[in-house]
Amino acid sequence: MIFLKSKHIQQLGTRWMPFADAASDSLTLPALLRLGLFQVSVGMATVLLLGTLNRVMIVELSVPASVVALMIALPVVSAPFRAFLGHKSDNHKSWIGWKRIPYLWFGSLWQMGGLAIMPFALIVLSGDQVHGPEWAGEVLAALAFLMTGIGMHMTQTAGLALASDRATEETRPRVVALLYVMFLLGMAVSAVVLGLLLRDFSELRLVRVVQGCGVATMLLNLIALWKQEKVKPMSADEMAEVRPIFHEGWRDLMAGGMAGRLLLVVMLGTMAFQMQDVLLEPYGAEILGLSVGSTTWLTACNAAGALVGFVLAGRWMTNGHDMFRMSARGLLVGVVAFLMVIFAAPLHSTVMFYVGAVGIGLGAGLFAVSTLTAAMSLPEQGRAGRGLVLGALGAAQATAAGLSIALGGGLRDTVGAYAVKGGFGPVFATPAFGYSVVYQIEIVMLFVTLLALAPLVRVTVFTPRNESDQARMGLVDFPN
Repeated sequence: MIFLKSKHIQQLGTRWMPFADAASDSLTLPALLRLGLFQVSVGMATVLLLGTLNRVMIVELSVPASVVALMIALPVVSAPFRAFLGHKSDNHKSWIGWKRIPYLWFGSLWQMGGLAIMPFALIVLSGDQVHGPEWAGEVLAALAFLMTGIGMHMTQTAGLALASDRATEETRPRVVALLYVMFLLGMAVSAVVLGLLLRDFSELRLVRVVQGCGVATMLLNLIALWKQEKVKPMSADEMAEVRPIFHEGWRDLMAGGMAGRLLLVVMLGTMAFQMQDVLLEPYGAEILGLSVGSTTWLTACNAAGALVGFVLAGRWMTNGHDMFRMSARGLLVGVVAFLMVIFAAPLHSTVMFYVGAVGIGLGAGLFAVSTLTAAMSLPEQGRAGRGLVLGALGAAQATAAGLSIALGGGLRDTVGAYAVKGGFGPVFATPAFGYSVVYQIEIVMLFVTLLALAPLVRVTVFTPRNESDQARMGLVDFPN
């Protein structure tokens, strides 16, 4: 029998366990994995709102699509308040010294409360109502979606800020990548489980499943926040201290210079990647003739590409690669991926289409992790803490995603209908033209994002190179 020394076992674990090197003395791997459970609950709620309930409301409950779109957009309306919530968590006063835990707790309560009343509100919204005013269904459903959205934004903002507080400068890139992986896993597992549970639909089963998600949210988030912040009793003088108000923190954040441009880059890049979010599967079905089973693989391809992007970004930044160059690489990968999707139609290539879907996920993953790491690594500017920075980033991402998805769907319908009628000539009178225009706009926006990102990239033209580096030259090495 061969006995391995404990040191060798630890080295083997660090080498072969994904993200084992994200741990540090201040944030051990068990504590980090436990903290990441809040991302699982947010991923579950995201799938429920944007996927499962979307289909249930339209098909099983016969709710008009316009009303469904309005309900789904309500969580996006609350997204801009993430910056305010982050600022409040930076400056929260508590006799026991907690800053982030109260916001994780109350965010969990809002999220669970929204899911608790949601199935009943949807049933009333569908017209299955005996007493009460006719507008009760719309009001109750709007309240449920809004409460769930506020809870998701509050939980995610406070959780990311807490992870940033506890991580070290060296481990922060891997921590970010791990939290995003847990978010993806939460979405993937929840999609499968919810699909199986609601396969034989009934209103009673809908109530049980959605409220079960509310219970699971509380359990996951309670486990996540348990003992994540130390008790540091505050003195009476500290409690009486006047804390900065939001506009003062925001002013200090913008005065830092880099933060404002980073938020602009995040908004532009998110819009560029997310505009096609609701068009990829219809494109494969309508233009390439893929079956329902085949198009479901597109989500898996996109998620697999994003997962690879998260891992690569975490590894590369650990090895000293600049996070803004990682963002630029993600944007360039996105350009190639969108071109492959566009040319898959005239070439009738399903393989090219699937590779393009993987590439979109890869580019978006690189971009998301690197920009989030950049936000978590920004030095605190006066009265602007990490909570405000991460809240502002989350608000920019969510708002841009909601606007771009609505814009992409509207452009596809408007331009596509006009093209099919012959408005652009017989050459472009095809159903693929509407989709193609959206993808071409996204490519243009990716290049615009690159231009906005350029000042953030560290230029190292005059840095001495060693022999191994002399064969390499990138775009950022040219004088500007």
